[in-house]
Amino acid sequence: MKIKVGIVGGAGYTAGELLRILLHHEYAELGAIVSSSNAGNPIHQVHDDLVGETDLVFVSELAGDEDVVFLCLGHGNSKAWLEKHELPETTHIIDLSNDFRLEADAEFGEREFVYGLPELNRSRIQQAQSIANPGCFATAIQLALLPLAQAGKLTDDVHVSAITGSTGAGQSLSETVHFSWRTNNMSIYKPFTHQHLGEIGESLAQLQPSGDIQINFIPYRGNFSRGIFASVYTPSDLTQEEARELYQKFYADAPFTTVSDKEIHLKQVVNTNKCLLHVQKFGKQLLITSVIDNLVKGASGQAIQNMNLLFGLPETTGLGLKAGLY
Repeated sequence: MKIKVGIVGGAGYTAGELLRILLHHEYAELGAIVSSSNAGNPIHQVHDDLVGETDLVFVSELAGDEDVVFLCLGHGNSKAWLEKHELPETTHIIDLSNDFRLEADAEFGEREFVYGLPELNRSRIQQAQSIANPGCFATAIQLALLPLAQAGKLTDDVHVSAITGSTGAGQSLSETVHFSWRTNNMSIYKPFTHQHLGEIGESLAQLQPSGDIQINFIPYRGNFSRGIFASVYTPSDLTQEEARELYQKFYADAPFTTVSDKEIHLKQVVNTNKCLLHVQKFGKQLLITSVIDNLVKGASGQAIQNMNLLFGLPETTGLGLKAGLY
């Protein structure tokens, strides 16, 4: 079985990661890679890590016979693109923007988008036609909190500090992505108002519907290119041992999420589809640290994980990626 894949918005970081992984996915057949600004140009001219990997060129339109289409468009642009382009009902869509992640936005015409966090919605994803891929910060933070929500243990405010690499801002130029600004620098942005808070809240309410959970989230821009490190803490009556057992049980069947007995760091996950978690108790506070690669588990790798589930494949297919520690 080959899955014919199309990508719209093929010149961005997330599309580049999709291509890097899908080129070595045994069941994927790459078809149309759409980029209106690069049509006719070789893909490796934009994604130069793919020199020698593929001779594919960018095109201006999909072929129309795709089994699955990944939308790698800027936030707010996926819905606009779908309003102008009608895809066959048999074509699955995996959208990497935030256009369809919230329950209020999940229906689009005859399509219903399922929120694509496999550790939460695996069975729904397997039956879905269209997927709203989670946000990168949202993935790291939700995976840090889902076990507590399922156990009804989110009983107080949650505090989150999380730092992301520059690729989280995409390829469009702005002051805060220039090397001269970013290097040896750090700053906060969108404190308490980040757009991923909505999807986090809905996922937690799915497991703990009676809780009114306040999440105080401070996002940071880091002076590195990729990865997210999230520190999440909240008062808890669990002991450290009870909390670790709770997390290990919750993620026992999750192939990419691991609860580590040791403290964790970014290099363990960069270039992989892994999430590593570490749980510690300090007085009344339970601290959960969570690390992912924002472009892989936080975007393209998770999208391929969802594709695997949609097509009845082991969700690890094509995603056996190891971090390069040094």
